[in-house]
Amino acid sequence: MLRNFDNRLNADVIRCLRAMGHGDDLVICDTNFPADSVARQTATGQLLRMDNLTAAEAIDAILSVFPLDSFVDKPASRMEIMGKPAEVPPVQAEVQAVIDQREGRSWPMGSIERFAFYEAAKKSYAVIVTGETRFYGCFILKKGVVPPK
Repeated sequence: MLRNFDNRLNADVIRCLRAMGHGDDLVICDTNFPADSVARQTATGQLLRMDNLTAAEAIDAILSVFPLDSFVDKPASRMEIMGKPAEVPPVQAEVQAVIDQREGRSWPMGSIERFAFYEAAKKSYAVIVTGETRFYGCFILKKGVVPPK
């Protein structure tokens, strides 16, 4: 065990988050996303897992150590609902609340059409599949920087 460290983060996820650089994208997806096949096309080439967590729980744990990119307007994005791009389902509202709480301000997510999301995910650094079973529990986070002390 480690002190002052979120134990929802497993060793594979920690290693990945640490290895990522500024501007790299991280996909957090639900159980219905084609996670394995997409992950094989990412920089890491392997699927990471946080199976026992909802999307909001996984992103909360990730954001405990992962800075969002403050150099872009929308460092977090959600997958749009087919035919209803402006609709925000509860799973996405929960993640938005986590982002706002972790950042200490309102920082609205961007949205990406479903098939464009798949293409963006293939170009990401890594894919983490969660235990989220609700539809459209898929997100992309862009890594920021930690300023010098």
